Amino acid sequence: MRIPMSRPLAFGAALLGAAGLAGCANNSAQVDTPYVARDVGTLYTAAKTRLDRGQYKQAAALFDEVERQHPYSIWARRAQLMGSFSYYLNKDYAESIQSAQRFLAVHPGNRDAPYAYYLIALGYYEQITDVTRDQRITSQAMDALGELARRYPETRYAADARLKMDLVRDHLAGKDMEIGRFYGRRGQWLSASMRYRKVIEEYQTTTHAPEALMRLVEAYLNLGLREEAKKSAAVLGANYPGTEWYERAYELVNENPPMPAQTAQATTS
Repeated sequence: MRIPMSRPLAFGAALLGAAGLAGCANNSAQVDTPYVARDVGTLYTAAKTRLDRGQYKQAAALFDEVERQHPYSIWARRAQLMGSFSYYLNKDYAESIQSAQRFLAVHPGNRDAPYAYYLIALGYYEQITDVTRDQRITSQAMDALGELARRYPETRYAADARLKMDLVRDHLAGKDMEIGRFYGRRGQWLSASMRYRKVIEEYQTTTHAPEALMRLVEAYLNLGLREEAKKSAAVLGANYPGTEWYERAYELVNENPPMPAQTAQATTS
């Protein structure tokens, strides 16, 4: 993934050059950074050289060393974010997030703060798993992306965050759909309907909304709530006419006609 750069970090296109090596990097070497006092320029140059070579794990360790040996220098501030970026490229997302969070704790008003928030959001986003797994990370990604978009709405990072938020919403809706279908297969129609309603109310702009309406029709019919089923089918037809989901909902409603009054009376007598 190509990561946009904030101005102070764009030294000679270092980040873009590193990102271009992401697919072919060799990160298997043992990281060994014993404490050897070195001047800040030497350390930072060594770290950047490792990054340019695609040796992200070693680069991150050396950037950390810049911060450890020279904590009050301007290079330490830069090294924190470069270290976070290196950890991100190495797919060590927890370390990347922690490094960016540490930067924000010390430099909350720094001009590179939007980039730090972006790295945090990316760290969570890259850990999103399929809908069959626990979605705690997905929710954290949504929160981090939302915070970035709220704090820095005019930045290019926020623009990318908003695009990713749409994908995250779709993912969260997919999880609720999976749970709803599970309840439906077990005949637990009330629980199923609650999940489908959540998708319709909270994720109505996602790709799952049409199916959620159709499944809600199915759930209501099985609960004996024919009028509610018809309302949901009408909403589906108004918003998604001609879709497979509307056709299925229409068939369900017509396959389950209302019980004639005389039949109903005979049944209850």
